[in-house]
Amino acid sequence: MWNIRVVFLALVVLASPALANDFDDARDWMVKTQIVGSDRRISDPKTIQAMSKVPRHEFVPERYLKQAYDDYPLPIGFGQTISQPYIVALMTQLLELKGKEEERVLEVGTGSGYQAAILAEITKDVYTVEIIPELQKQAADRLKRLGYEKIIAAHRDGYYGWEEHAPYDAIIVTAAADHVPPPLLRQLKDGGRLIIPVGPQGAVQTLWLIRKQGDRLKWINQGAVRFVPLVRKSE
Repeated sequence: MWNIRVVFLALVVLASPALANDFDDARDWMVKTQIVGSDRRISDPKTIQAMSKVPRHEFVPERYLKQAYDDYPLPIGFGQTISQPYIVALMTQLLELKGKEEERVLEVGTGSGYQAAILAEITKDVYTVEIIPELQKQAADRLKRLGYEKIIAAHRDGYYGWEEHAPYDAIIVTAAADHVPPPLLRQLKDGGRLIIPVGPQGAVQTLWLIRKQGDRLKWINQGAVRFVPLVRKSE
């Protein structure tokens, strides 16, 4: 596993195949070279299967189609990005989803909708919130068009989670906060997992896996990352 997973600072990018009309091959190439055929320790079969199935090119702006399966994040507008494929796989794997009927997941930061689609391939009850209204509408329409009609999406401030549907087995935050929002910790089930990047805006942050065990929280450092900041309502 890389000691530093800084998604914006990749110095070497593997040569991608021609993507003209063959996104299936490009997606297979992505999974083989970036997810399982590497030293990045992605081994969860459900995560790998989801990464192999979801059409990432549907979640990027048209001008970036040829880069949709490359090993770095891409802009999606409004100062936001779709994360590097490996980071999506890593954070998904860390949630330890079982795919059980009663399993419930909250995503904070819908963005393009790609991470929500990955989650929906693994588990049934996926809730996702996005504070930027234009992105939220685009993502909701996109997910519906692609057949992910069971994902429940809303325009709201993710700092406060979504209490109406709590508690959650897992919560994933796809933007960096300067601290862990207390409402998210309260909305975790006993035994639940929260994955979140924490640190200063515009600098390297720490990816934390937090397990809720009764009244205790176990923090596990997952290394360095770099995410766009978590947008708040006042901003």
